Amino acid sequence: MRIKSGVTTRAHKKKYFKLAKGNYSAKRSRWRMVKQQVEASLAESYIGRKDKKGDFRSLWIERINAACRQHDTTYSRFISGLKKAGITLNRKMLSEMAIRDGASFGKIIALTKGA
Repeated sequence: MRIKSGVTTRAHKKKYFKLAKGNYSAKRSRWRMVKQQVEASLAESYIGRKDKKGDFRSLWIERINAACRQHDTTYSRFISGLKKAGITLNRKMLSEMAIRDGASFGKIIALTKGA
């Protein structure tokens, strides 16, 4: 007696169709197109998650640079001074300090100028 795979196939396809919800035209209703579109979309979303990290780093650097220029220095001089002074704050935290707490950021800039 042979075993049919209807239940397994339906479950597999159902998962793909659920992921394809919201796509345009046949890309959400025809199996072959759904499969192609979902695989392409998953690949793009993986790439996007990696790109997002770089995008945020760029944003933090821009914010730090803007804050540094208000204190008459540049980003590169500031980062160089941080390393020489032995201050290990990451760019995310420096960016947050520049936005929320300008006074303490100014103190850090003073420390880096001295180094």
